Amino acid sequence: MTRVLLADDHQMLRQAVRRALEESGLNVIAEAADGGEAVELVQALSPDVVLMDVSMPVLDGIEATRRISATGSRAQILILTMHDEDALRARAIRAGAAGFLTKDCELREVVDAVRAVASGEHLVSPDIAQAMLAQFPEEPVADAVVETTGPLTRREKEVLQAVADGRSTTEIGRELFISVKTVKNHLASIYAKLDARDRTQAVISGMRMGIVSLR
Repeated sequence: MTRVLLADDHQMLRQAVRRALEESGLNVIAEAADGGEAVELVQALSPDVVLMDVSMPVLDGIEATRRISATGSRAQILILTMHDEDALRARAIRAGAAGFLTKDCELREVVDAVRAVASGEHLVSPDIAQAMLAQFPEEPVADAVVETTGPLTRREKEVLQAVADGRSTTEIGRELFISVKTVKNHLASIYAKLDARDRTQAVISGMRMGIVSLR
């Protein structure tokens, strides 16, 4: 059963989200009222998913996400916030978040997103990738990566382009007529060749190298 940590300074919202998650069969193991507490609870409890607010006392959600990611935690962090801004999305994903939701979404969407990131999906859309590229143009892909790893294979380019188009792992497999396991294997190879930690970094690297484009 997926183990979830809720981090939000609004108790009523935590209660509503907790009820929706638990009624859907997910296990909410703890709640944090500030970013500092969220970091401590992740270290103590090792949740599968952290549903993280941005505007919180002690540490904001972006910094808390960054600190959790820096520990090497396997927890997938899903940002839930009132603010729907490209720059904020970019900061969240860059800090290590696996996805981003706004608080005007339906509770059903929150449940679906938690399940998605728990299964290894990254909720990265083309607009987030574009925002990151625009915000951080000064970080080119190291020449050494290109020289030592060579170009991606044709299939890897197809997979990376599908990621840039906002496709999920399941959707990529369906469109390319390959298994989900094969898609994941291609993604692992892409990450290694592009020295990328996740889908977002791979797309950004691919865009800078001219391998993929936003459509």
